[in-house]
Amino acid sequence: MQTQKVIDHIVNWLKDYAQKAGVKGYVVGVSGGVDSGVVSTLCAMTGLKTLVMEMPIRQQKDQISRAQEQIDFLKNKFPNVDGFSVDLNAPFEALHDIFNVRDDEFPNEKLAFANTRSRLRMLTLYYYGQINGLLVCGTGNKVEDFGIGFYTKYGDGGVDISPIADLYKTEVYELAKALDLPESIKNAIPTDGLWDVDRTDEQQIGATYPELEKIQKEWGTKTEADYNGRDLEVFQIFSRMNKAAQHKINPIPVCDVPEEWRA
Repeated sequence: MQTQKVIDHIVNWLKDYAQKAGVKGYVVGVSGGVDSGVVSTLCAMTGLKTLVMEMPIRQQKDQISRAQEQIDFLKNKFPNVDGFSVDLNAPFEALHDIFNVRDDEFPNEKLAFANTRSRLRMLTLYYYGQINGLLVCGTGNKVEDFGIGFYTKYGDGGVDISPIADLYKTEVYELAKALDLPESIKNAIPTDGLWDVDRTDEQQIGATYPELEKIQKEWGTKTEADYNGRDLEVFQIFSRMNKAAQHKINPIPVCDVPEEWRA
């Protein structure tokens, strides 16, 4: 990949979009992962106001330290960057009590409340974005957003603009290297950070991003019969998750009412 051309293209795209939208810049949630590390850096490179925020909720210590390292990295390098942490533990615990969460009552309750973390962060980003005249910038990559739907609807999927959604995870790592991000960010093991225990993306999905990328690049041109061994296992994982994620990937269905009924 021609990384510098891709970097320049995305930075110019971000700058042009913000100027046409009449906003001052972008707000980005940073998690300590490579996706948010790359996106926050690209936003900073526009020269527009960039607000980077860490929003811990029962977070692992290494995730908190990496996110803070990324904030410090950007603030030291770009004068247009401001960043801070908003501790969301108290509101999250309040919701936990209000919802009266009992893991043994509903099978999907753990997942629903994990997604609540992401939606609380979305609410926070939009609050700070609105009061500062900024757009919320998404950090999802191509596999997550359009392959397996590995994100929270109206959580980290609730954004105004998505600059790396046409890049595979391996390509995001290439950009991270070219942008010379902190080593801890460049080498971070992918995780969504939505669980009390440290669960990596690979553990949750059952496949690595390179494995998933191979299937996505061939999606629609090959069928299950074309695969065997590990490739077949990954195809089945991808197919199952892609089917379940169509409500995320496709636009919200709208019921069309016939014009003749409006008279």
